[in-house]
Amino acid sequence: MDNTQPIANSNRQQRLVIRISRGHMSFSTIIEGEIVYKPYALNSSISVAANLREALRNEPLFSRSYHQVLVTLGAPVLMVPTDLFQEDESEQLYRHAFSQQNQQYVSHAVLPDLSAVAIFPILKDLRTVLNDSFRNVQFCPAMAPVWRHFYHRSFTGQHQKLYAYFHERRLEVFSFGPNRFKFCNSFAVNNPNDALYYLLATWKQLAMEPEHDELHLAGDVPDREQLIEEVSKFVKRVFYANPSGEFNRAPITKIEGMPYDLMVLYIKGR
Repeated sequence: MDNTQPIANSNRQQRLVIRISRGHMSFSTIIEGEIVYKPYALNSSISVAANLREALRNEPLFSRSYHQVLVTLGAPVLMVPTDLFQEDESEQLYRHAFSQQNQQYVSHAVLPDLSAVAIFPILKDLRTVLNDSFRNVQFCPAMAPVWRHFYHRSFTGQHQKLYAYFHERRLEVFSFGPNRFKFCNSFAVNNPNDALYYLLATWKQLAMEPEHDELHLAGDVPDREQLIEEVSKFVKRVFYANPSGEFNRAPITKIEGMPYDLMVLYIKGR
């Protein structure tokens, strides 16, 4: 399942990464050892698939050939323990949990480190455009590299850790036990008060210790200093994952506008 390699090995065969989330689309690849990142301005009056068709005609990156196209999606995810997952039941299960996603194709990605399967939707017309345009297309949740990255960091030290990743007015909150998720959920956040509420509610639900356990924030945190100040009134150990420091000032961390999940994908793999 894990076909993504760290940056040092990624340019042996060229791969294109298309990241699609609510209101955002970007294309990236490695050319001569350098990451090229191109955000694409979506036309909100047409579908995502129609936007991609226009990009295929106009974006210079599509003039190159690729051995693989990896599409990372910021769509709602349903997490299922591996031992309970039944592929023939996954679509019905997902549509029951997310009834508003009925017009989409349902796929899944196995997360072996976490003994879980992520079930997620793909727009049917988008999937058609991609499969008609490229020979080797793979799909995964945009969160997959972030989950895996923080899972491998979660057992340093002696205290429990709660992780919060912010992107495109979404808050992904998750925590880990040995070889599994303890908690994984996603919330819409429009301001720091929303984020504060969901973080403290999750902290309480998991019965975490305010003096010793840790809260780790990452991504595009709204009003970050204000949120950290407010959270710190209740949780003493709050940390922000600054990409430059976290990844030893890797050049990718200097690319303006690149989402944290995409940085992790290139640096750590998925």
